[in-house]
Amino acid sequence: MYGFVPRASIALLLAVMVRAPLASPTVHHDLHVQLYPDQGRIQVEDRMTWPEGLSQEDGQPRLHLHAGLRPQLVSPERSLVRTGTLKAMVPIAVYRLELAPNQRRMTLRYGGRIQHSLTTSSGGRGLSRRQTPGLISGQGVYLDANSAWYPRFDDEMLSFSLTAEAPPGWEVVSQGQRQMVPGDTGGPVVRWTESQPQDDIYLLAGQFRLYQRPGTPAEALVYLRRADDALAARYLDATLSYLTLYSRLLGPYPYGKFALVENFWETGYGMPSFTLLGPRVIRLPFILHSSYPHEILHNWWGNGVYIDVATGNWSEGLTAYLADHLVQAQRGRGAKYRRSALQKYADYVAAEKDFPLTAFRARHGAVSQAVGYNKTLMLFHMLRRRLGDRAFLAGLRHFYETNRFRQAGFADLREAFEQESGEDLKGWFAQWVERTGAPVLAVSAVGVDETHGRYHVSGTLEQTQGEPAYGLDVPIAVQLAGEEKAFEVVIPMHTRRTEFDLEVPGRPVRLVVDPRFDLFRRLDRREIPPSLGQLFGADAVHLVLPAAAPKPLREAYHRMATSWAEGPANIVWDDQIQSLPRTRNVWILGWDNRFRGRLESALRSQGVKLEDSAGTIGDQRFPRHSHSLVLSARHPASPDLAMAWLGSDRPEALPGLTRKLPHYGKYSYLAFAGDAPDNVLKGQWSGMNSPLNIRLGGGETPPMTLKPRPPLTATLSAGTQ
Repeated sequence: MYGFVPRASIALLLAVMVRAPLASPTVHHDLHVQLYPDQGRIQVEDRMTWPEGLSQEDGQPRLHLHAGLRPQLVSPERSLVRTGTLKAMVPIAVYRLELAPNQRRMTLRYGGRIQHSLTTSSGGRGLSRRQTPGLISGQGVYLDANSAWYPRFDDEMLSFSLTAEAPPGWEVVSQGQRQMVPGDTGGPVVRWTESQPQDDIYLLAGQFRLYQRPGTPAEALVYLRRADDALAARYLDATLSYLTLYSRLLGPYPYGKFALVENFWETGYGMPSFTLLGPRVIRLPFILHSSYPHEILHNWWGNGVYIDVATGNWSEGLTAYLADHLVQAQRGRGAKYRRSALQKYADYVAAEKDFPLTAFRARHGAVSQAVGYNKTLMLFHMLRRRLGDRAFLAGLRHFYETNRFRQAGFADLREAFEQESGEDLKGWFAQWVERTGAPVLAVSAVGVDETHGRYHVSGTLEQTQGEPAYGLDVPIAVQLAGEEKAFEVVIPMHTRRTEFDLEVPGRPVRLVVDPRFDLFRRLDRREIPPSLGQLFGADAVHLVLPAAAPKPLREAYHRMATSWAEGPANIVWDDQIQSLPRTRNVWILGWDNRFRGRLESALRSQGVKLEDSAGTIGDQRFPRHSHSLVLSARHPASPDLAMAWLGSDRPEALPGLTRKLPHYGKYSYLAFAGDAPDNVLKGQWSGMNSPLNIRLGGGETPPMTLKPRPPLTATLSAGTQ
């Protein structure tokens, strides 16, 4: 099962759990299921059929099943002997199956209770998510391989037919195609059928309102826990639109339907042919064109071509590039999205926390997301820039066609792109997939020479990281006086230092290195605004509490600090220190904190004003009694450090802020209203002073304008099939 991660405010509601299928025979299950949700109970009859080649011990296969389900063989002459119990997410009983020679089928009946409660796991710094290995309850049913609700021999591939009976008003959902068939009592029941090799069988149920729409390339379904015709219509429209888009872009959709299923707790899981989203998530306005296409696309990457986990999970970054990034690129925001991806790497991935893409398995926190999602996303962006859109799309189609319903890794991706481009990409893939770290760029000795009306811009590019040089194609843009669009060029760089001399068609007034953030690299802090992520990603943060605040507020702030701090030594009251620490990132908490003015002084140029009764950000004023404000700024001691101030007079709002703020890592400033609290303002400071942005000559110059770059989907309109 995959649990995929929407961006922004819901980023850590969701989690990734990846099991890659092994190269093994496909076992077919013909399942008849009866669900009793109010009793937490399931009853199953499973007719299993398998080919030769199953793993065996002492000449007989071993069967694994939830320890509470009490299996019995229907054929009395065969025997099923329990030999032990595995400790996993649920207790799993191991049985020795004694079969006749060459036997390839059997029928098993079993039943019992599966009630593993929802638990909350912490990712640190206030991050948490809820999960269960399996639950049958009156609220709903959630079962997958972690529940061990169906028998398995090992990690074999599966196909199945699943006929399910549930109480009146309940709907049962699984992967595959849906069909209504006569039940044992004469009424119709649902049957789900999937003939393609799968790595799991999912069983979900709830009191859903079902919406359906036939379409090409597949049927669209929406399961809501309460009727909402307008919401369902939006998701049905989006489903058919994105299925059509990705089928044209990559190849045929591999399943007969795609369904949105509303869960009874907050999730963002993507399964073959459906996604399971929480009730709040599906109603967030941005989800429909951000996380939702991400989940649909996983039916090509992850649930269409499986992941060779042992060699690195490529699926998350490729899906993010062709879904989240593509949607933003279509809106002209591709560079901003890439800058945000690189900012997360800068905020969360210190050198000692970094790891190569070959070691990425699944997301389990901000560091693994920044590497596994964002570095991989940038890898595919750089590959596209290197090969061109047509060869890049041809490589993706080749990879999909060759590996559909098979396990594949980075080596298979490289082979597909080499086949379509004719390039040897072995060294290029090795430096991005197998190495830890990132290049750091600097530019120096930039000068302008004019001879007989012809202009040259020269300078030196340098990679300043401690590790060996990367092979890079470095974009450079030169703004010309009186010209609407900048002059752009790409400079190959294979050593630590590369000198350049560019002849430009006009008087140059500004030079910018990597202006669109096309390269995966570690950003200089002056290229990006200060943000909350810089504090949440730091190894050590100092939290300064307001000693003069009323007691209930002091206690609430102390609980917040305890949740975010690495230890009690990093928490101090403002009356215990004379000045702010100069070697650490710092949180200043409370309106009554005597260091509040440090933030106001640092942000005066951004239009920030903090009075005793209200705070002003730009042209918006937020009364202190009804709002909570969060502001970040560069630490005056170092551009590599940040400080942030949180002002709230509402103790009831602080638990919500403690939980929510880690999800707003890319933002410089925030405002919240009420006790929930509800976000009413968010943004990033402007006016960065990048060392890769060089003014050439005196006087002010307007911001640089780059030529529009068409999104990847424009290649379809240009005739690529």
